[in-house]
Amino acid sequence: MKKIISIGAAILLTASVFAQAPQKMSYQAVIRNSSNTLVINTQVGMQISILQGAAGGTAVYVETQTPTSNTNGLVSLEVGAGTVVSGTFASINWANGPYFIKTETDPTGGTNYTITGTSQLLSVPYALHAKTAETLTGNITEIDPVFGASIAAGISAADTAQWNIDNDPTNEIQQFSVSSTGDTLYLQNGGFVIIPGISAANAPLPQYPAGSIFCATGPTAIVNVTNPTTGRVWMDRNLGASQAATSSTDTNSYGDLYQWGRRGDGHQCRTSPTTSTLSSVDQPTNGSFILSPNAPYDWRSPQNTNLWQGVNGVNNPCPSGYCLPTEAELNAERLSWTSNDRQGAFASTLKLPVAGNRSHSSGSLGNVGTNGYYWGSTVNGVNSQYLVFYNSNALMNDYYRANGFSVRCIKD
Repeated sequence: MKKIISIGAAILLTASVFAQAPQKMSYQAVIRNSSNTLVINTQVGMQISILQGAAGGTAVYVETQTPTSNTNGLVSLEVGAGTVVSGTFASINWANGPYFIKTETDPTGGTNYTITGTSQLLSVPYALHAKTAETLTGNITEIDPVFGASIAAGISAADTAQWNIDNDPTNEIQQFSVSSTGDTLYLQNGGFVIIPGISAANAPLPQYPAGSIFCATGPTAIVNVTNPTTGRVWMDRNLGASQAATSSTDTNSYGDLYQWGRRGDGHQCRTSPTTSTLSSVDQPTNGSFILSPNAPYDWRSPQNTNLWQGVNGVNNPCPSGYCLPTEAELNAERLSWTSNDRQGAFASTLKLPVAGNRSHSSGSLGNVGTNGYYWGSTVNGVNSQYLVFYNSNALMNDYYRANGFSVRCIKD
């Protein structure tokens, strides 16, 4: 029997202040067969139902579609744009929830639906409920304030001058970080109010493990991003990066290059000195990049496979509450990309740049600006797992632990 791995209803609702909310929402799913093999470049038949009240509740809307999976087995469709079986999408009363989305799939493209999945629609779809404000009934009476003996009578010239300073656009940017990604602007009582988003300037003070040594950019700011497909929360930049990537080759987003299992002791800085002396302990007494040109190509002798395992793992270089991702977590991110290559890596929620690597045998930098290498916490024999991507492909692999690769931390 074939199965579907649903990666969630990625709701992509957009509406301007003056426009009607669109009557549709986006949904994505990865199709796999009974051998756990992706069903790629294949038209599949799907029936989508919106259920009210519970996972087995009444279907208030049903439609069918025949999307085609891409090279990653991903199908993308807009619920509300298919062939209607019953109900109307526009008539759903989103305020009268909860609502669930049920998908039935025929991997052969027909209507013999052998795959079923149901998940609850959370807060995002209810943006559609904003359409209830399209119609106003009754009269609106404007009541102007009467100042008389109010506090307004005591406003002085100095108060007015300070008011002008507070409303200067330059000061507004400084006060509210309007230019920062993530700011929220909403209309309240006839005026716009700004809620600052989390940026490098106003992010919480990072709490890194005791003894951590930082390179030129200092402690990496903690700014979270959530992949709507996997549901996992990550830091939005590589460890050691001064900002999230603005392009795949944004040098300010490259960050540091860690040898697998080492703490942030300074070795991760791209210009750190090198040494040929292997370490017999988990925490070397120096911050040099340890060269290991011979098998098993590890900076530590003997090897220790119990490093970087979870938030409490030995030498975890991430801030409090974060850790290195497992192989499965890294691979889940890769499978959510729109294309399986460096373009897909940057287009993803994590905006992964091609930060290159540092050689285990010479300490020299390589593939900077062309390839991305990201360590995972999972071990494989004498090697460890990592994610690699370049212009034409992306995959999980294992390699020598003495190599310097990028680190992107995931929230526990």
